[in-house]
Amino acid sequence: MSIELITLLLFGSLILLLALGLPLAFVLGGVGVVGSCILWGDKGLYLVTSQAWGAMNKFTLLAIPLFIFMSMILERAGVADDLYTLMHRWMGPLRGGLAIGTVIICTIFAAMAGISGAATVSMGVIALPAMLKRGYSKTIAMGSVSGGGALGILIPPSVPMILYATLTGLSIGGLFAGGVLPGLLLACLFILYIGIRCYFQPEMGPALPPEERVSWREKLISLKAVILPIIIIIMVLGSIYAGICTATEASALGCVGAVVSAAVYRKLKWDLVKEACHRTAALTAMIVWILIGAYCFTAVYTGTGAHTLMEHLMMSIPGGKWAILITMQIIFFILGCMLDPAGIIMICTPVFVPVITSLGFDPLWFGVLFVMNMEMGYLTPPFGFNLFYMKAIAPAGTTMGDIYRSIVPFVILQGVGLIIVILFPQIALWLPKLTLS
Repeated sequence: MSIELITLLLFGSLILLLALGLPLAFVLGGVGVVGSCILWGDKGLYLVTSQAWGAMNKFTLLAIPLFIFMSMILERAGVADDLYTLMHRWMGPLRGGLAIGTVIICTIFAAMAGISGAATVSMGVIALPAMLKRGYSKTIAMGSVSGGGALGILIPPSVPMILYATLTGLSIGGLFAGGVLPGLLLACLFILYIGIRCYFQPEMGPALPPEERVSWREKLISLKAVILPIIIIIMVLGSIYAGICTATEASALGCVGAVVSAAVYRKLKWDLVKEACHRTAALTAMIVWILIGAYCFTAVYTGTGAHTLMEHLMMSIPGGKWAILITMQIIFFILGCMLDPAGIIMICTPVFVPVITSLGFDPLWFGVLFVMNMEMGYLTPPFGFNLFYMKAIAPAGTTMGDIYRSIVPFVILQGVGLIIVILFPQIALWLPKLTLS
């Protein structure tokens, strides 16, 4: 059987089964197992099982459930309430100030948690009703929550970065460092957009009326809300960049910080811990099954030598290496509309990373670009996670059309940020070189 036919059968089966609505993990694993049996018989099953065992035997994967657990605790610990009070008092008097404050809180949350859902759900419950009550347009209110929440997978710690580093052998700490400045760049673009638009269209985000504003004393008192978040950020990221802890060990410190925060806010109850454990187990199981299935598929894919064909196809794209890079970004964007980021990592990494390396691009920089693209995937229909989160927490009468319209400016800004980091790679590479040198 020729490599061309094997490639067509493997990816054709993958696309067909996904189009039928079957779960990604079982599609990847099923195609891998059946393909191995057809190609190599009983020996193929050994190849698949050894790959699955190798996938689960990686120490770095322990960080995933720990970061997820930390996020689940922080989501309900009361930290977001105090942060929103802080931003309400400081930013409320500005046009669009509550939306700007929401993006800032999402940025802080992103630096504490490794997933997007924590900030999106927390701000959707706390900030969205407050903004709509004060006359903010749905476009600005829902867009700031959805766009700001998506920063959670780019600003470290980041679960997709851990998966990417595990597959490519890159430093998790280096990837974390690479995501900091691009994440802050996107946050600044969001803030500028909100501020400029609300300045020229005050009805989009009216300032708080004078009677709702507070004194400087109350503003200063509210600053205590940032103490616990700063401590958690230092515990997690500071310990990694200082070389004290690995990412896995730092995730355990983050869990301790989240539990302490819940205790300080008197939210540490058995029901909270039980719910956090259940949600962590469910989300981790989903990621792990995708990982196992993807390793099975990748084992068959690389075992046949089909990856060399895909690499040659990518290298044959006219226009040189920059055209190849742009084509990859377009493929990521399209896949992000349909698949989970973990699955896209598993499918694309074996094909794209060797090509990127052979072209002379930095794989760490490419990893940051990938995560930025997946951040867009969190907002693009029909699969965007944050769209579903928003639909679940939006007030009655909110349609999916309202939600789609709200995310359009933020997806455009994410695209602008991606282009900026492509044109200026040092935005992603300066901090890793500084911390790893």
